[in-house]
Amino acid sequence: MPEKTPTFEENVSAQLEKSKSQIKEIEGLAKGIASQAETDAINALKNKRQEIEKKYQELKTSASTKAKAAIETDLAKFNDSLGQVATKLKNLAASKPPAQQK
Repeated sequence: MPEKTPTFEENVSAQLEKSKSQIKEIEGLAKGIASQAETDAINALKNKRQEIEKKYQELKTSASTKAKAAIETDLAKFNDSLGQVATKLKNLAASKPPAQQK
């Protein structure tokens, strides 16, 4: 039996859940080592995730192809930004001496 391809809604929902846990992870990494710019970037990511979540909720009540395309574009940009911030913080955490990582 072939594997079922996830629907648009399932895909968006899964990405939003994954991003929620990724944001929590980078917030944990950032504690005590992040600069103001990195903290601002994390807050911007949280706000963008909320915007995408809101668009997704609005889409559930309509069937707009345009809205789906906007959500897909926003998710792609968001995931790229999330990955960049996570990589930067992981590299920063790895370069700090253990005493400074508290």
